[in-house]
Amino acid sequence: MSWVKKTLSSTLGRKLIMALTGLFLILFLTGHVSGNMLLFKGDGGEAFNIYAKFMTTNPIVKLLSYVTYISVIGHVIYSILLFRQNKSARPIGYAESRASTNSSAASRNMGILGTIILVFLAGHMYSFWFQMHWGDVPLVTYEGEEYKNLYSVVQVAFQQTWMVGLYVVAMAFLAFHLSHGFASAFQTLGLSHKKYSPAIQFVGRVYCILVPVLFASMPLYIYFTSLS
Repeated sequence: MSWVKKTLSSTLGRKLIMALTGLFLILFLTGHVSGNMLLFKGDGGEAFNIYAKFMTTNPIVKLLSYVTYISVIGHVIYSILLFRQNKSARPIGYAESRASTNSSAASRNMGILGTIILVFLAGHMYSFWFQMHWGDVPLVTYEGEEYKNLYSVVQVAFQQTWMVGLYVVAMAFLAFHLSHGFASAFQTLGLSHKKYSPAIQFVGRVYCILVPVLFASMPLYIYFTSLS
């Protein structure tokens, strides 16, 4: 197993882990935003509550959720390791004078962006995930079956101006983080070629705008709907 340890501790190995966990989290975001689109259905939260129960009781989904937790932890740990390694290896004067010409603002600030997103994620987990599992969530019945009314939890949260503002700002940071991470992950995995790299970059640009905008639109929709 020494070769595994050696690979994981190498720069290339760490970048591969960052790429693989990043792509998995991109898939997770895609599924998460798709399911949450049920908030727009206008049925009083029935479809969303049924979907939420399925996501928390289906054994396959539960297994994937554990993979998601591991991916988040691994992504964070290896991003810190790479940041410290790069910082110690980079000449300070050269980095300060050449960074702006050699890389994008998003790539230079991936650590800061990732930290902000991590703090937001912790708050998000407490507000919704923790409340879903251990909070005092009211029950609702559809066709004789009881469901946790998570839609009501979302409604209460997104009727608060500060909460809506926080989510919109956080999604802006997520967009910047994805703008570099999406294409960088494919490049790290060696999936970079003049024939299909432009397509990957195009999909990445669309993705890094579309997904955060969809996420941000949910609290805005609930907030302004509650005012009417």
